[in-house]
Amino acid sequence: MSAEIETRIKELGYTIPDAAAPAANYVPYVISGSILHISGQLPIADGKIAVTGHLGKDVDVASGQKAAELCAVNLLAQAKAALGDLSRIKRIIKINGFVASVPTFVEQHLVINGASNLLVNALGEPGKHARAAVGMAALPLNAAVEIDAIMEIA
Repeated sequence: MSAEIETRIKELGYTIPDAAAPAANYVPYVISGSILHISGQLPIADGKIAVTGHLGKDVDVASGQKAAELCAVNLLAQAKAALGDLSRIKRIIKINGFVASVPTFVEQHLVINGASNLLVNALGEPGKHARAAVGMAALPLNAAVEIDAIMEIA
């Protein structure tokens, strides 16, 4: 099943990278019972932030959605590091999407759809989740998007 998930991700144009190491004093994930909490993931590709700036100023919605997709791929990378096998994900419970945006930008929900769509397309029914999509004045390293997740695991 894990190979099937990774095949779907490849069909979406991505591969699961090695999980990024924490950049500060925190851990990338915590398992408590059957719940996996994954720290906020940035839109990192090839070792660097792929989409920087603010929605409504430097970044358009399509680029923001791409950033959200990268965040979702990095969430799955952390899940794979934590679990060894993506098929252990029983359900994505919730994602919190943070979008660096100017005060007049009101389409954060469309940006975070990039992550939601990728998770559902990769995982199927277990990828459906509750979520928040909020605007922020700034994010670490000038990232356009950051997303964290809570997952039920086997």
